[in-house]
Amino acid sequence: MEPKDHLPFLQLAVEVSKRARAEGNTPFGAILVDKEGRVLLEQGNIEITESNCTGHAETTLMERASAVYDRKFLWDCVMYTTVEPCAMCAGSIYWGNLGTVVYGISEKRLLEMTGDDEQNPTLDLPCREVFAAGSKPVTVIGPFAEIEEAVVAVHEGYWS
Repeated sequence: MEPKDHLPFLQLAVEVSKRARAEGNTPFGAILVDKEGRVLLEQGNIEITESNCTGHAETTLMERASAVYDRKFLWDCVMYTTVEPCAMCAGSIYWGNLGTVVYGISEKRLLEMTGDDEQNPTLDLPCREVFAAGSKPVTVIGPFAEIEEAVVAVHEGYWS
């Protein structure tokens, strides 16, 4: 798959993040795509509306996916997410046996936007490092400069 082929899926994840924000949650979104390019699941953050501190888009998506699909199937799927998965989300991706993650902007770029906002205490631990500590090779693709403006726009005015 060419890098440009990922952009429509990342744009869909941006749309999911817009819905999450409109519903009262933090502006993050993720989608699950199978090896045929079919969108299987969409998930925005739910941590505020569900009072769930682990309700990040990626972790919630993996909880839903693992309830429906077997581990072998998930290994051949791709998660597209607006922002690089945090350490918790990377763990859920790893334990859920997802083979590939594609993200729009890095966690460092997110930190530039959120600063010291207590709602998003960013860990400086790139997902590549989390996956590298494991025993299976999760593929990570990102960030994408072509989608950064769209991802950042959803966050504008959100963080104090």
